[in-house]
Amino acid sequence: MIEIADVKKALANLRDPETGQDLIASGRIKDINIRGQYVQCTMVLPSLQATYKESLYQAVQSEIEKQFPDYQVHIHMEVAAAGSTASSPLPHVKNIVAVASGKGGVGKSTISVNLALALHKAGWKVGILDADLYGPSIPTMLDLTHAKPKVEVIQGAHKLIPLEAYGVPVISMGFIVEPEQAVVLRGPRLGGIIKQFITDCLWPPLDILVVDLPPGTGDIQLTLVQSIPVTGAIMVTTPQQVAVADAIKASSMFMLDNVAVPIIGVVENMSWFTPVEMPDKKYYLFGKGGGERLAHYTQSTLLGKVPLIQAVQELSDRGKPAALQSDPLLYEPFKHLAEQTIKQLQVRNDTLKPTEVVRITTS
Repeated sequence: MIEIADVKKALANLRDPETGQDLIASGRIKDINIRGQYVQCTMVLPSLQATYKESLYQAVQSEIEKQFPDYQVHIHMEVAAAGSTASSPLPHVKNIVAVASGKGGVGKSTISVNLALALHKAGWKVGILDADLYGPSIPTMLDLTHAKPKVEVIQGAHKLIPLEAYGVPVISMGFIVEPEQAVVLRGPRLGGIIKQFITDCLWPPLDILVVDLPPGTGDIQLTLVQSIPVTGAIMVTTPQQVAVADAIKASSMFMLDNVAVPIIGVVENMSWFTPVEMPDKKYYLFGKGGGERLAHYTQSTLLGKVPLIQAVQELSDRGKPAALQSDPLLYEPFKHLAEQTIKQLQVRNDTLKPTEVVRITTS
């Protein structure tokens, strides 16, 4: 007599051709029952597209019959409900957090990298998707400038293997093009690359996937919300009014009724300048109150203020993020940011329904 655990163990050897994850971890298989000489289970699919459905059906049936030749297999197939974990192309990723800004040069990528590493340092499983295709700076910040990702073939599908930096998996356009090479792409091609980073990348199970978006509200942002259910967005600004004004425009996209991605908080970067030799001094080079104004507009929380410190810039250029340093002046702002992000994610998940992928309809 076989047990349900035996069936799960057998099916864990099979990979979903879309996500690259095993069928048990990805939530594709549920309700396994053994009755007499029959093995019954339900396969939950994001769609009933014929080729995909038939491929998985045959794989599951063949594997069970091979492992347990005395048993017959009955498989029920159903489509995952919109917004459910199983309907996502990344069902093994619990939270997807987009880090966005309206204006370039506000330090969004610096915030993304150090937030991800601070979360990892606190014990969370975190990944980074660098969606800034035109100006991918994350490889430099993680000392991966000339690194190239490997490709693995899983059930006939080619999957990118994320590179790893300081224990965090990361994928970036900077791994595909040379550092000096310009990225000249039109909208549809940009969207195609983002979709590849989502569906053709072998992401491990994650608590949080941090997505570093380019400035503004263009094709990349739209492709993201049309491809995966984004749990929430973090808006990055400086205290300066021109940065806040553009961040308000960018946040408005997430707040549209047909997008409905919650703003889980605001980060005010470059809040003040602190010289290394005078750590107690604060010079407000870009003014005050920008983060509070943006948080008020988005009806969210000011997650933290990050000072402008020369060492943070120097460490980023050397691929040694500030969040991993031993000096409290460097790591404390990002530790606080990570703690507040987790707190607000928990509030969001406890009080709001899961975000749904944006559907494009025509009339």
